[in-house]
Amino acid sequence: MVSQYGIKLATYLISASYGDFCSKVCECLLSRGTLTLMQIIRFTELSRENVVNCLRVLIHQNCVQAFSIQQEVAFGEAPKIVTQYMALFDNVIHKMRFPKFMQIVSEELGLDCLGIFEGLLQHGRLSLNQIIDRNKQTPDNSDVHVVQESFSILLNARLVERCPAPEPFLAPSSEEETPAKRRGTKSAKIAEAPKTIEQRALAEATPMESIRFLMEIDPLTGASEEKGMETHNVATLDEKWKQDFSDAELSASGRKKEILWRVNFEEFVRRLRHKACIEYVRIRLGDQSGIVLSAILELTRSSETTIKTDKSASLSINDIYDEVIKKDGGLGMDLERIRASLVQLGCQIPTTGIDETYSIDLKKIIELAQNEEVESVVLKRYGREAYRIFRLLSKSGSLLETDKISDTTFVEKKDTLKILYKLWKDGYLHMEKVSVNGPKQTLFLLWEINKESLWVRVLDEMYHAALNLRLRITYELDQEKEILQLPKEKLIGELEKRYKRLGKVRIILESSLMNLDGALMLFHDF
Repeated sequence: MVSQYGIKLATYLISASYGDFCSKVCECLLSRGTLTLMQIIRFTELSRENVVNCLRVLIHQNCVQAFSIQQEVAFGEAPKIVTQYMALFDNVIHKMRFPKFMQIVSEELGLDCLGIFEGLLQHGRLSLNQIIDRNKQTPDNSDVHVVQESFSILLNARLVERCPAPEPFLAPSSEEETPAKRRGTKSAKIAEAPKTIEQRALAEATPMESIRFLMEIDPLTGASEEKGMETHNVATLDEKWKQDFSDAELSASGRKKEILWRVNFEEFVRRLRHKACIEYVRIRLGDQSGIVLSAILELTRSSETTIKTDKSASLSINDIYDEVIKKDGGLGMDLERIRASLVQLGCQIPTTGIDETYSIDLKKIIELAQNEEVESVVLKRYGREAYRIFRLLSKSGSLLETDKISDTTFVEKKDTLKILYKLWKDGYLHMEKVSVNGPKQTLFLLWEINKESLWVRVLDEMYHAALNLRLRITYELDQEKEILQLPKEKLIGELEKRYKRLGKVRIILESSLMNLDGALMLFHDF
């Protein structure tokens, strides 16, 4: 379920990229859930033409998914096929992470791959022909074969995937389904047990794993199915994607469609999750434990077990050792040091059997990181005594009485009660009143942390903070837009000072936003 400020942040990101009409359509879908075209027109009060154009843009930018369902009508009439549209909240929020995604591609695959990747981020979906046409329009364009090879590298790294079906049809289900209101999308959960109509639609639209990262080859010529790239003449990319867009209600075309490709956000989230876990382990447990975890994740990178359950496949101690010594700083580690690091990571050393195997549960590492993140918020907001109280309740995992909390944390009972009430009032704690009958009726206050509801609250606060940072960056740029338009040779005296000040402010705000996004991903994406 998408929170209030999550919707506001997503709406702002769409508005900044594609205009107010698109943001209005996106906000309508996020706040009201899956809707038909006529419902969107009614709720947004936009014209049919404007709504259709907005849906085209949002679908092409991977922010909306269309699907068809069979709608029952009056007795004696044939069932009606209706197209519905749902907003993909996660894909909208990923727009904040484009710099992170580009950094990964640049560091791992080089500038040729980065050029293709930038095009996919900008245009949302492109065919291989369009990717090559775009390369021709750049000043320092590469050879066609270099572009093809770079695209293959991106595909083999699973950083690019085939686009989902534009409008899958959902057959009537015998099971009762409940549309998900204001729901984000998580492909991992969809793969486990599609239950809602939205989850079924996403699962149906996703290409089969066997072709998801496959570029088909012509068996006669050995060339890709999109041969003819050198002589393929098209108009602008914007006109081209409008022709490629296919939807029963928005466009109709009988010609064979080229395969469209897009960025595989799921793979980038997985890599960032692994990076965050390794960094957390390095800080908390030391460099050696970080090296061991990095080695295990490298060995299980393509494992379906790791991708879908956050638990790595079982690996032998010898395989782990062979990978560890390849890492920087791992050459001096022996089996005993590796075993000690595995114990620190929560693994149990096998006591019986010939095979000595280990697996890592990333979920436990992420939960520890989440706990520390919230504890740091409590420390900054409420002080050290509140931090000690919150940390005690977090570790206990059960209801504790006020006196017990006071005695354990060495905080005066009067102060303890004030702090507990403050945390409870702000939604950080759950309180229960227990009355004990005896010679004299006694009332006890019991306290605990309800992590499920608290995490939702913390996440919404992070969305709020991220929105404020985005708005502040926009405000600062608007204030100095005249200076930004001046050539550098005219930036002297006071103008130069204002320009330098803007640069410093922008760096601080954008770095703060990236750090905040890391915490945001910890609670929503990881």
